[in-house]
Amino acid sequence: MSTDRVTIDLADNGVAQVRFNRPDKMNALDPAQFEAIIAAGEELRTMKGLRAVVLAGEGRAFCAGLDLSNFTAAPDDERKPLTERTHGNANLFQEVAMTWRKCPVPVIAAVHGVCFGGGLQIASGADIRVIHPATRMAIMEMKWGLVPDMGGYHLWRGLVRDDHLRELVYTNREFSGQEALSLGLATHVTEDPLGKASEIANEIANRNPEAIRGAKRLSEAMLEQSGDDILMAESVEQAAVIRTPNQIEAVMAGMQKRAANFIDG
Repeated sequence: MSTDRVTIDLADNGVAQVRFNRPDKMNALDPAQFEAIIAAGEELRTMKGLRAVVLAGEGRAFCAGLDLSNFTAAPDDERKPLTERTHGNANLFQEVAMTWRKCPVPVIAAVHGVCFGGGLQIASGADIRVIHPATRMAIMEMKWGLVPDMGGYHLWRGLVRDDHLRELVYTNREFSGQEALSLGLATHVTEDPLGKASEIANEIANRNPEAIRGAKRLSEAMLEQSGDDILMAESVEQAAVIRTPNQIEAVMAGMQKRAANFIDG
């Protein structure tokens, strides 16, 4: 399960290791990379036995953002308007970040080296971000006279304080992985982001997979829905898992102090 640009390696415990595989260009985003990332995201949505995803970049960087040297505009008669929704609620450029939120299981991004522009918006699509303290990061678009438009504004809600976000966008200043923790863009900062991200994913893989997927749906509902609708969504998700074989197995494994043996649907 791999392409030249993005690789997927599914372990026996249900953790998929996903890698951006363009190390010679610091995993920068050209048209082929956009398509490969979206294809990988779509593959994960229907993957049997999937319980968690670790997302990282090969080589020296997570993702350096747009590859301006190779990103040529399509002719006017081929270019789709940015307002056209080509991937559900998103256009192609937004989907490389939004696809991780659409993944049915938690996604943990392991970020190192450089994480600029579109790369930062992709990382923001993950449920959890584990970042090396020396990672160079920026919301880069204003440098090129543009606004962030790859899902960032949707994904940064609840992560970054409003005034901090405005400053980062308006100035496109660079900040470190260490500062990202205080800004809200990092969940953990560590010298070994891939190791920590894999540890978290392995822990998630040991939980009831049906409850994990329900919890991810609720996390998305919490940002999108009204209070009354969230209360109902909680009840719907709980009714779907309570007293099921996997939920009973979670209780028995906890009481017997053993690893649970869950069945994937």
